[in-house]
Amino acid sequence: MMFPPSFRILALALLVLAVPATAHAQVDTREGIYLQNQIQELKRDIQALRDQLRSGAAGSSALGAARPSAAPPTGDIATALLERVARLEDEVRQLRGRSDEEANQRKRADDDLTKQIEDLNFRIDSTASKPSSTPAKPGAPVVAGATPNVVTPAAPAGKRTPEAAMQDGNAALARRDYAAAEIAAREVIAVPKSPRAYDAQFLLAQALNGKKDYQGAAVAYDDSYNRGRTGNHAQDSLLGLANALTSIGEKRAACATLDKLRAEFPTQRADLKDGIAGARQKAACH
Repeated sequence: MMFPPSFRILALALLVLAVPATAHAQVDTREGIYLQNQIQELKRDIQALRDQLRSGAAGSSALGAARPSAAPPTGDIATALLERVARLEDEVRQLRGRSDEEANQRKRADDDLTKQIEDLNFRIDSTASKPSSTPAKPGAPVVAGATPNVVTPAAPAGKRTPEAAMQDGNAALARRDYAAAEIAAREVIAVPKSPRAYDAQFLLAQALNGKKDYQGAAVAYDDSYNRGRTGNHAQDSLLGLANALTSIGEKRAACATLDKLRAEFPTQRADLKDGIAGARQKAACH
């Protein structure tokens, strides 16, 4: 049985209904928005064609023959719809290909960054395990992860609540007493299931960075990001990690971190834009 061209084009055009799922995943891009608009317009045209065919079929059934006013679309309309469907399918394939390639690039960058951080952790652990050439003063503990031979003061007497420790730590950070800020941060992190552990981890990273312990800061910033990848400190942690990595000569990992920041947060905070641009320039990112 041969169907009119209008029925065949309608059947083919309906295949485009599978397209929006792919376009929706890319709606945050300019191409994705354009493609989604094209799909919506085509769907309206398909619906109009379906209504015309239904109207024509109803008229044919009632009068024994299709009325001229309800005649199916001409072959030119059907051909035009076919061409639009073909163009959209091609654009969807190209968009999907670029999306897959970008996803692969992000994965490679993430894997490379993870390896860089693991190597950094290993170097820090190896350095910490070596005996210090300058013995620490009696009664002054050396905090794990800090720069070798740098002695931090003992924690203040009396046990503080995590909230009180955070207040003291942030106040110490503001006055650039990085050693006291580090102690407060580690004190909060050591509390099992502390509700302020996430904030304390970020405070620790800032304190180590202030002490110019860039290796320790890089690890602490990475831990801060991993504790809350969508949290309040996520963007700051990635930026801090990138700067710390640059400071220890790991510029490739720093650029990978900044690329990750851009991918994870396409809309970056306004107060970080200048810092991110400066970090990219400092690390000589392309």
